[in-house]
Amino acid sequence: MRQAPRIAGAQPRRPVHRVPARWLGRAPVVLAWAVLWGWAGAAVAAPRAELWPRWQTHDPASSIHVDHGTWDSLLQHYLVTGDASGVNLFRYAAVSHGDRGRLSGYLAALQAHRPSALTRPAQLAYWINLYNALTVHVVLQHPGAASIREIDISPGWFSIGPWDAKLATVEGERLSLNDIEHRILRPIWRDPRIHYAVNCASLGCPNLAPVAYTPENTERLLEQGARDYVNHARGAAFQGERLRVSSIYDWFQADFGGDEAGVIQHLLRYTEPPLAARLQGYAGRLSYGYDWKLNAADAP
Repeated sequence: MRQAPRIAGAQPRRPVHRVPARWLGRAPVVLAWAVLWGWAGAAVAAPRAELWPRWQTHDPASSIHVDHGTWDSLLQHYLVTGDASGVNLFRYAAVSHGDRGRLSGYLAALQAHRPSALTRPAQLAYWINLYNALTVHVVLQHPGAASIREIDISPGWFSIGPWDAKLATVEGERLSLNDIEHRILRPIWRDPRIHYAVNCASLGCPNLAPVAYTPENTERLLEQGARDYVNHARGAAFQGERLRVSSIYDWFQADFGGDEAGVIQHLLRYTEPPLAARLQGYAGRLSYGYDWKLNAADAP
């Protein structure tokens, strides 16, 4: 789950949990929320990478091929990559009834596979594509949403958005988006570039890749995703003398070196001039921000 961003420069340095919209007007519930979380501004930790051991199994000798062609063709047809904003936008409202069916069929085919029987590279492509295709599918099921956080289908009083809803069943296990990202992808691969691959359908998120991930192209796409995001203003940019970066580097700082110095070192791996020159030797604090508006080419 991509947690709600905090106000730039605010303390403590963790994401802010906001009262779900469905609670508005429910005074007793809001009061209980305030007591539990120290009023609406209370902060809670972002999801940690906690391994689900049963997904560690893989077969280095596997020759099983997972066909991601349907997802690839849907991306090529509906993803807008040339927008002046530099953000890849999805044409949700334009998706035909037939292509909605193709997406559902692709998700069903993925769930019929046994990822534990795949090689590690095939598994990585499998899980990233499953996450991203499920996210698009969820948005399509909720037309009119201005933000994915409005798709409030997760169970539990304190859940926001779709990230904890069980959206898929793989090898008999019911899975949520949070399961895929924080219990499988992050703890197994331990690669910060995972954050540039999984897309949460928001303008502040790293771009949805314009092609499906495959064992052959994953490394290239991860590198390109990192470079594109870091060198875009929503990833890192100076505002006067202060460096403002995406809240991703706050919420998941443990994946980017564990502190702000580690975040800057990570950024330096990918920044291009003139940003790189200003980052060298930067010793100031970071401010954070994130845009949760839907990454729609036809935004409501």
